[in-house]
Amino acid sequence: MALIEAASPHTMNTYGRVPIALSHGQGARVWDVNGKAYLDALAGIAVNTLGHNHPKLVPALQDQVAKLIHSSNYYHVPNQERLATKLVELSGMSNVFFCSTGLEANEAAIKLARKFGHDKGIERPQIVVYEKAFHGRSIATLSATGNEKVQKGFGPLVEGFIRVPLNDIGALKAATEGNPDVVAVFFETIQGEGGINPMRAEYLQQVRRLCDERDWLLMIDEVQCGMGRTGKWFAHQWAGIRPDVMPLAKGLGSGVPIGAVVAGPRAANIFQPGNHGTTFGGNPLAMRAGVETIRIMEEDGLLAHASEVGDYLKGLLVRELGSLPGVRDIRGQGLMIGMELAKPCGVLVNQAADAGLLISVTADTVVRLLPPLIFSRAEADECVAILAPLVRAVLSE
Repeated sequence: MALIEAASPHTMNTYGRVPIALSHGQGARVWDVNGKAYLDALAGIAVNTLGHNHPKLVPALQDQVAKLIHSSNYYHVPNQERLATKLVELSGMSNVFFCSTGLEANEAAIKLARKFGHDKGIERPQIVVYEKAFHGRSIATLSATGNEKVQKGFGPLVEGFIRVPLNDIGALKAATEGNPDVVAVFFETIQGEGGINPMRAEYLQQVRRLCDERDWLLMIDEVQCGMGRTGKWFAHQWAGIRPDVMPLAKGLGSGVPIGAVVAGPRAANIFQPGNHGTTFGGNPLAMRAGVETIRIMEEDGLLAHASEVGDYLKGLLVRELGSLPGVRDIRGQGLMIGMELAKPCGVLVNQAADAGLLISVTADTVVRLLPPLIFSRAEADECVAILAPLVRAVLSE
């Protein structure tokens, strides 16, 4: 049988794709159109929380597709309220706006912060953002992102952002000293695209205190690190704090496009009718996916599982590769793990795929593992058994 070539000539050339085309999946495994199997340690970039073809999720989505896929926000959508109630309960916050992607959730957070400022009489509100941050590719979220490579060619960028380094409370205070126009501080608890860079718990607590003192909104982007990936529902919960605004997406629908902005008391009533909206956000199919994803995560104890298997996987990586001179750091929490090498290692993505493993490399030198939260210890063993020799070979070149 002739192999089917992976090509997309009529699709805009926006991705440097691995030359494989996937056909179907089961659990933490996927198969390409030619029948080759891969262990999925990327989960569609932290999206497929429950892996593929989950026996509890699929029937629920099939049921919903036959009932109602989309209705618009002219009408009440019962599962919006059900999912919002659950997110409020898990986060300790107040209410939720639903959209379809992480970019939209972050864009809504930026709009919330600006409206918060305008409501206080601030004409040109400013938001503190971070080096190496990634919040999306719309013009506003791109402007908040701390990566010149993805910004190049899209100027002029949106004004109103002040950039600071991670984990440095002195730098944050210095950058905002005497500035009455600051309205919010906006960051990822663990930077994903930036290279799996965590905010320290002590720093998170310091920023929460500063925001309280200065009447700023604390806005935490949990798009990639949230939804149980670190072993808590939201990664900032490890620091015992609560944000005022929390964008979510990716893993919330286990593969169905969904985004959400969760707001605490200080941000819950900023948006009023006409201030913000969406056609697709909160549609019945996405809401059902969110409701069922959380239900299954709770029933199957996936937070504890992510923590346990994540620790095991990180331990394996440290044991196999941690002492190599070319391995700078192995970091992360739960099933969000980054291994930083001393040299660019983008070649590993295709090499790992050839060997039957799906991973990503971000920030040029960081091998990123974001497996589904159903990943087992045996699959962690298999992942490292495939990855370790490839990393050794790249480092020895």
